[in-house]
Parts: sequence; structure tokens; C-alpha cells
Amino acid sequence: MSNPIIRVIGTAGHVDHGKSALIEALTGTHPDRLKEEQERQMTIDLGFAWWTLPDGEEVGVVDVPGHRDFIENMLAGVGGIDAVLFVVAADEGVMPQTREHLAIVDLLNVPAGVVALTKVDLVDDPDWLDLVEADLRQVCQGTVLGDAEVVRVSAVSGEGLDKLQEALSCCLSERPPRPDLDRPRLPIDRVFTIAGFGTVVTGTLLDGSLEVGEEVEILPGGQRGRVRGLQTHKQEQQTAQPGSRTAVNVSSVAVEKIQRGHVLSRPGLFKPTRRLDLSFRLLSDASQPLEHDDEVKFFLGAAEVLGRVRLLGVEALNPGESGWLQLELRQPVVAARGDRYILRRPSPGETMGGGAVVDPHPAGRHKRFSEETLARLETLAQGEPAEVLLQALLALGAAPLSQVLERSHLDAEVAAQAVEQLLADGKMVVLEGDKTKPKPDALVVGASLFEDLGARAVQALEAFHQANPLRQGMPRQELKSRLKASAPLFAAVLAQLEADGEVGQVGPCVSRRGHAVRFNAQQQAKVDELLAAFATSPNAPPTVKECLAAVGQELYTALVELGELRPL
Repeated sequence: MSNPIIRVIGTAGHVDHGKSALIEALTGTHPDRLKEEQERQMTIDLGFAWWTLPDGEEVGVVDVPGHRDFIENMLAGVGGIDAVLFVVAADEGVMPQTREHLAIVDLLNVPAGVVALTKVDLVDDPDWLDLVEADLRQVCQGTVLGDAEVVRVSAVSGEGLDKLQEALSCCLSERPPRPDLDRPRLPIDRVFTIAGFGTVVTGTLLDGSLEVGEEVEILPGGQRGRVRGLQTHKQEQQTAQPGSRTAVNVSSVAVEKIQRGHVLSRPGLFKPTRRLDLSFRLLSDASQPLEHDDEVKFFLGAAEVLGRVRLLGVEALNPGESGWLQLELRQPVVAARGDRYILRRPSPGETMGGGAVVDPHPAGRHKRFSEETLARLETLAQGEPAEVLLQALLALGAAPLSQVLERSHLDAEVAAQAVEQLLADGKMVVLEGDKTKPKPDALVVGASLFEDLGARAVQALEAFHQANPLRQGMPRQELKSRLKASAPLFAAVLAQLEADGEVGQVGPCVSRRGHAVRFNAQQQAKVDELLAAFATSPNAPPTVKECLAAVGQELYTALVELGELRPL
């Protein structure tokens, strides 16, 4: 029997607007776990709780801090949630962190949400409530919460709590469950030890399931261990499902080697990166433009890393504008195509904007104003699955199909259809094995690269013949070096050119079809004279030194390649 799918809701809203109190009223659990938080009655770090909705669905809650000083802790909690519970106090209305949290929720493209207008027990004037709600709806307009239901509630009196739970149930029922892409990753937001058990990490599990006993890896450090135990909402599980709040007891990994922002996954599935290609939108109320080489704080999952911006295609982005970035990070992170992220200005602290990861492993530093690079990023960001797969293929050159599929980050079934489409359209070339149904380890290459190598090979041979008319052809190894191609790719290109009648091979050399060594009259006279010396003295033929003296190095080499002479 499979484990139930458990959704995760994240809170958001201005400090002291009643997020934690509302969660306690809904779940019976106060999410503030730190003594300092309870004393100050303010959430500093992430809090967690859970409850069962009226329809029987279990829901986990990540309660995040609202105070400006702790907003970067808030960013560690809103990644990977299924919906947001957006909280605004009726006695104060929309406040600065209300707007900032809303901008973050919108930039992260949180798929659904409900707005809770809290503390209605403190407001006696119905007109005031109507005014605050109208203002709130206007602020949410044009964001992911533009159509969200607004529910008036009180954590003290219990007013509206049943309606809020029904709204959350309806909101979640319209969302499909998190897909299982068979590449699990757990962005770690907490790490601690339990006596008798050892290291425990928690986070929201993405993209796949985890099972007790399987080997795991902590990235970017690469520490290996095994899943000793799994818990979801303090219930032990044999298997943790994608989308669930999960605690993982990991053996053989010391707690001091793990920190918030690291990622737990199966070995070999993900590769840390310090360079990312990103789509980006600068918030319209940002205090200043984003300029090339600006230092930023990058937030992805639970990770927070400093980096520098390389603006692509423009000199600067003004508030409200969108564009492309290549980000160079100080420390490596684990990312996948499509991940949402946030950029903040380090000092003074300000949420600047965000977007999506377009390529987590660009081949190198892009030329900032390359039209080809900008077109490729556009394709990766908005293209069909086959286009995304093709871009991954072109970025890798010749590579095993499994590596291309991994880089594309497509669902397995979608990826298989994309492979079929590329083969049918003649955009992918299989270099070995079954050409129509390649296996995962089959070497593949983009047709455009394959054709380009063929054209370059022909050009190289023509230039060689022009420069060396007395040579039968270019040595294969020299041609391979000029093309900078791997051995399997070079062999496949050569075989195709030979099948098309473009080239021929003689011994260790390759030549254009139709090329032949021809001596002029003066050269032919020298050759005839040398060959006559061999015929005259068959038992005491000329030495190599005497041959070179008679005809010169170029003619001598030509005669050897033609088989007229054979050095002993």
C-alpha cells in the first residue's frame, strides 16, 4: 500500500499579523520551536506544524518569519510549497512586509493560495473591514494571488476557521500531486542530532521518493550515507513521497558537515554548480536598476549564496524590466532547470526580483551580447520538450543519451517522446547501436553539429590538397585533431562522408574523392631518372639519402605514399 500524498502549505505576511497564532488555532501546535521566539512572540526561524483538512487530506505547514530582519529565513521556507496561506491583520491592513512577501510568492510562482484576513475580533467597524479587504484585493491583483479567496478569521474567537479550512481544501484539490520524476532531492532547511539515532535533516522532498535503506549523498560536499529512517509529520514511513515534509535519519554523515541549503539526493543524480543561466524580472518598486557585475544574494530552495551578476544582452535592467542573467556564485549549489529563485541586494537588504533557472550547467561564460546565446536561452525557457532536449544535446556535443536526458530535466515519458521526435525530424544522430531506438548508453549528437563537422572535414581536406598537391591525403589523426572531435564522433562523421562519396581512405590517409597525385613535367623527369637508377642496379639500389638528394623531400614522400618506393 502506497503512502498518502501529503501537501505542504507555507505562510507569508507582515510581522505580528498573526501567522503563528492562526496555525496554532488550526493545528493545535504552535510552530515557534525556539525559546527566543516564544519569549519575543515573533517567529525568527522556520516553524512546522500539520493537521488534517475536512476532506481528510493531511497538510504540512511551514510557518515563516515576517519581520524584515528575518526575511531571508523566510525564503528558505517557501520553496517547494503547494500553496500559500497569505496572512494580513485586519486592524493594520497592508504593510511593507505584506508587499515584499507577496512579491516573493509571485516571483516563486507559488501555484495557489488563500488570503486570511486575521484579527477580525479587534475590529468593530464593518466598513473598515470592507476597506481593508478591498485594498488587499487591489494589492494582490496581477499576482499569483489575484484570484485567491479572502477569508475573514480570528485565531482568538475561532471565527472563520472552518471556512478557511474549506478554502484551503478547495485550493489544494485543484492542484495535481507533485510528480515523481525518479530523481529525489531534499533541500535541507534544518539539521540536528537525536540521541541514539544520529544525524537528522528535514526539508520538502521534491521530484522523487526516498526509501529506508537506500544510499544517499549530501551535496555539494559529496558525503555518502544511508537512509536509516524516514518520518512525515512524526509518523515513521518506509517511503517518503514527493511533495511531503520529510525528516531523514542519515547514517555515516556527521552533523557538522551538513548545513541549511545543502541537498540530499541519490548519488550521481545531481552535480553542484557555481554558474547558472537565469531568466530574471526586476521588481517594479526596486530602489535602483540592476547593473552588470552587481553583487547579489541568491536564494534557491533553502540555499543562500553570494554571487555576481553577468547581464546578457543589455547594459542594465530598470525596475519592472525582465532579461537574462548568468550568475557566478561564490559557493556551489544544486539546481535543476525550471527551479524558481530570488535575488536580494546584500546591503541595504532589499528583494530585487527573481525568476527561473534556465540552464544549471552552462558550458562556459557567455559573450554578453551574443544573439545566438539569447536565442538559445529563449528556447530553453519557453520551448517545447523536443526543443529543450535538443538544446541540452547541442550544449553537450556528443554524449551518452542518458546524460542528455539528465541535463534536460524532462519527465521520463516526455523525454522519451522528445527523443522519438528528434530522431523522426532528423535532428538527432545516433552514433552507435540501434539508430531508431537508442539505449541510454548510446552515443548521440545533434544533427547540426554532425553536419557541421562533416563540412569542416571536407574544407580541411580541400585546403590540405591545395597546400600539399603531392600528398595522397591528410593523416586521419591530423584531421581528427583539427576537428577537435572525440574518436567515436570522428569515426561516424568519416563513415558518413565516405558513404556519401565525399571522401576516400587510402591506408592511414583521408582524401577528397577524385583527388590524385599528378607530377608536372619537371617532377616527372626527376622521378623517371630515380626509378631508372633502381632498374639499373636492382641489387644495389639508391639509399634514402641518395633518393632525397635526387628528387627532394616532397617528391620522395609522394613516391613512398604511392608505393613506388619502400624504405627498408
